[in-house]
Amino acid sequence: MVIKVDGMSCNHCKMRVEKVVKDIEFVEDASVSLENKEVSITLKPGENRDINLIKTVISDAGYDPQ
Repeated sequence: MVIKVDGMSCNHCKMRVEKVVKDIEFVEDASVSLENKEVSITLKPGENRDINLIKTVISDAGYDPQ
């Protein structure tokens, strides 16, 4: 799953978004590309795929998920 995220501009932003997304129980891994302004997310098999929860967590961290 890939989500575009506006507002990321530095390594601190990258680390923050990766951390908050990885803290979600059904997320296995997350990796941010500052160049592409997106986060690539790997979900655990068979788990809930609530994209709205992921977007809410990113938004609460101060970024704008698309």
